[in-house]
Order: sequence, then structure tokens, then C-alpha cells
Amino acid sequence: MPIFKTHDKTEIYYKDWGTGQPIVFSHGWPLSADAFEDQMFFLSSHGYRCVCHDRRGHGRSSQPWDGNDMDTYVDDLAQLVEHLEIKNAIHVGHSTGGGEATRYVARHGKSRRATGLVIVDGVPPLMLKTPNNPTGTPIEVFDGLRKSVHADRSQFWKDLSAPFYGANRPDSKVSQGLRDSFWLQGMLCGYPAAYDCIKAFSETDFTEDCKRIDVPTLIIHGDDDQIVPIAASAMLSSKLIKNAELKIYKGGPHGLCSTMKDRVNDDLLAFATSVAERSKTLVAT
Repeated sequence: MPIFKTHDKTEIYYKDWGTGQPIVFSHGWPLSADAFEDQMFFLSSHGYRCVCHDRRGHGRSSQPWDGNDMDTYVDDLAQLVEHLEIKNAIHVGHSTGGGEATRYVARHGKSRRATGLVIVDGVPPLMLKTPNNPTGTPIEVFDGLRKSVHADRSQFWKDLSAPFYGANRPDSKVSQGLRDSFWLQGMLCGYPAAYDCIKAFSETDFTEDCKRIDVPTLIIHGDDDQIVPIAASAMLSSKLIKNAELKIYKGGPHGLCSTMKDRVNDDLLAFATSVAERSKTLVAT
């Protein structure tokens, strides 16, 4: 398996498919790079180089006790990008990965490591309800997630797959196979990461990161997202990120990269094409 070691010797598994303009994906909790396979296969087939790693503690990467926090996740991503000699990449992040990609681009975009950003049902700017973020989710909800992880992770992943994909809606056509895939990926996530990542995605404030973004940005969010409600996420981040384009998927659940994959793929391809055209124009001038 393709593996590289971070500065603290954590082994990170990654997929590197295709050639051409690089697109780097950051997956959500408690999933792995497998969650983006539909997008990676589609875009690689259209002339793009697609890269996605299993975040530390998730999937096939090692499961360290330390480092299950957003800054370390971003440091790991930066080391992977450098290791693979990737420049001018479009970064695509889903859910927790939306926060990871946002912070990465805010920190490294000016060094030619990033040329575009796509946030899909992402957690920015801040999930947690605070006096300054009244539309956020109360801390008790996240305490409940931690309690469920501690009590019975296997059953929790099975239960969580329903609201994740909207399988609990009356008109749902979500297959049992898709829900089983969520469970399988969840069970590959180590206990420390499964538990600690809840704090990372819920309490990390990306407000200042959003303000620093200076590359073309597309924000995709389902208006029926039961995991990361749109009012406290995309509706706010789209105003914080300069000139961000917001696409709202009517009826879209949190896991729309799977349930609405054809539409997501088409939007990603169109965005990648527009970024490439913009880059050519800038070089010409």
C-alpha cells in the first residue's frame, strides 16, 4: 500500500490516481479515502490527478494516541502534498475534511500549493453553539456523540448512517449496501480518533481561515443535511470567503457525495475546468 510517514512517524495511507491537474480530497469523520472514490474515479477518467489520504487514526493509516486535532490533521496533509510534490492543487473537503481543506488553503494557498477550494457539507466556520455563534449546535449534542462512541461504536455507526445519507426520510432510496459501507469505514477508525475527532470538527473555529481564503471557492451543501445544518455552516462560510460560489442541493443529505454523486461529479468537473481556464488567463497576462 502507498504509505508515507509524518514527522511524528505516523503512517498515512493514500491513493494517487491519474495524471494532470491535481485535485486533493479530504474525507469526513469517521470515514476514509473510500468515501471519495466516486469523485476520484470520475475526475481521474477526465484527465485529473486525484489524491486522497486516510486521515491519521482513520481507515488504513496508523492509529496514534496523539494528534487527533485539526492543526495536526492539516500538518499531515501539508506533509503529504510536499511528499508527492503537488503544486497548484484544487482541494476538496467533505464535512470534517471541509474544515481540514479550508485551514490548509488558508495557510498554504499563497505558496502555490493550492489554486482552488471546494467545501462539501463542510463544518466551517464553526459547528459549536457559542455566544458569538448562536445558530450552532449545543455542546450536549457532541457530548451525546462521544457517549455513543464509548457505549457501542459498531451500533452507533449503523444508526448514524441513516441521518448521514437521509435514509430516515420517507422517500429515501438509500441502499443497505451504502449504509454497510459507512459502517465498515467507521469500524476501521480507531477509538482515539473516533472520540477525539468529535472535538476537532465541532469546536475548531475556522472563521479567520475563511477570511484568508483568496482562491476560487465553491461551497456545496444539502439543505436537508441532518449532520451539519446548512444555516450554521454554508450560509455563513459563503459570506466569509471572498467571492465564494454557493450551490444548495435541494433535499440533499450530508452524504451527498454518494447519494447525489452524479451532480457532485459534474459540479466538480465544471469547477476544475473554470479554475484551469482562470490559471491560463493569469499566466497570459
